[in-house]
Amino acid sequence: MEAVKQCTVFFVENERTARRFLKSLWKEMVIDDYEWHAIHKAEEEVLSIFKQRIKEGKTIGIISEAGCPGIADPGQILIEAAQQLNATIKPLVGPSSILLALMGSGMNGQQFQFVGYLPIDNQEKFKTLKELEAESKKKNCTQIFIETPYRNNQLIETILKTCQPSTRLCIAAELTGANELIRTKTIAEWKKEKTDFHKKPVIFCLHA
Repeated sequence: MEAVKQCTVFFVENERTARRFLKSLWKEMVIDDYEWHAIHKAEEEVLSIFKQRIKEGKTIGIISEAGCPGIADPGQILIEAAQQLNATIKPLVGPSSILLALMGSGMNGQQFQFVGYLPIDNQEKFKTLKELEAESKKKNCTQIFIETPYRNNQLIETILKTCQPSTRLCIAAELTGANELIRTKTIAEWKKEKTDFHKKPVIFCLHA
């Protein structure tokens, strides 16, 4: 709350929901007294405004829709610019679906990597999964990745066809939501399950 009160400018993923969220935290907040910018609109223009506000000595807040700004979420480009201008940066603790999935997976939390989205092309996806699985086995490393929600079921099908029966797959769906589910099973076990994660936000963890 104190951090919010110090800000005069906000760069947000979604202005409408960000305004509503901050108002719920601080009912006395006069929304129109603050400067608002959507991160995705006219990216170069927004970046230019961001740099200018830093030079003016403004205290700026960056808010993503869900998760942590800059960690597989909007904000990285702005933070990079702030670093280049030697601005003071203060990350605030919030739920990161990537870390929540890893925490709930039971997989190696000492060595892991987040690889983002896998290739859309089926052959490239197959190749990438094989490489990730081999690297996981060699380094005892947890591989973490995501998919566009409407392609979740296709990705799961590909994983089950591609990976070894003993490889473990964690599906962490709708994290922090009312229907949160975190399940880790071997590929052989998942093949016996009927799953449907269509259009649900999911984090995938893989360990060979």
